[in-house]
Amino acid sequence: MSGVGNTVHSQERDLSRARQVALDGLVLRTTVGSVVHGLSNPGTDDRDELGVTVEPPEYLLGFQRFEHFVYRTQPEGHPSGPGDLDLTVYGLRKFCALALKGSPTTLLPLFVSGEHQLVCTEVGSRLCALAPAFVARSTGRAFLGYLDGQRRGLTGERHATRTRELSRLHGYDTKYAMHALRIAYQGIELLSCGRITLPVPEPERSQLRQVRAGEVPLEDVLVVLDGVTAQLEELAMDSSLPARTDVDAVDAFLVQTYREAWA
Repeated sequence: MSGVGNTVHSQERDLSRARQVALDGLVLRTTVGSVVHGLSNPGTDDRDELGVTVEPPEYLLGFQRFEHFVYRTQPEGHPSGPGDLDLTVYGLRKFCALALKGSPTTLLPLFVSGEHQLVCTEVGSRLCALAPAFVARSTGRAFLGYLDGQRRGLTGERHATRTRELSRLHGYDTKYAMHALRIAYQGIELLSCGRITLPVPEPERSQLRQVRAGEVPLEDVLVVLDGVTAQLEELAMDSSLPARTDVDAVDAFLVQTYREAWA
């Protein structure tokens, strides 16, 4: 029993330490869920937030590691409900690594502004200003990989991560489908203009809301998804953006930021 107790106490200490690192060095925190996209159903959505923290030196130079801290109102294994908070805070280096790989969710906070930008320090502002360094044709290929997984989830070729908004009329998870289309539209804008407009502009926003409401048969959703995916594939090959992300610029930012924070 003492071994089990020690393990529990160790986990509690680790969680407490991770929470402290996440909050003490927080430089950016934004909304990243349906609300920021203008696609929420009032009174039904949880709150998805993403943050970035600058870790203390011992978490990069020593054996201790901090990659991310997760806080959920609901316990692990229970779905979030209306008003529940799902917060993930990444260490700065981990966040930049994910953004350089083209993670759609990780890139999003770089383009959030106004009331949905909950915390933004001077370092957070410099990180957002660095957004062009994270965007390249390779970003489009990362979006395409994500879309492929989403499509296979919709058609049953792979296990869908969730089915919480199942259309009784058409038999598919409408919110899941909506976000798949949303990612495609935002990927097209990102490769065309180098940014993401929030909330999703019209007429795409109205179309996405129709999908979420279950007003569009799955077959029609897949036709639209295939069409916008083809557009994204073309841009990933022929966009005027650089072929690769600017790793050197991001690396220089990381080195400068950590040196300043640790001084």
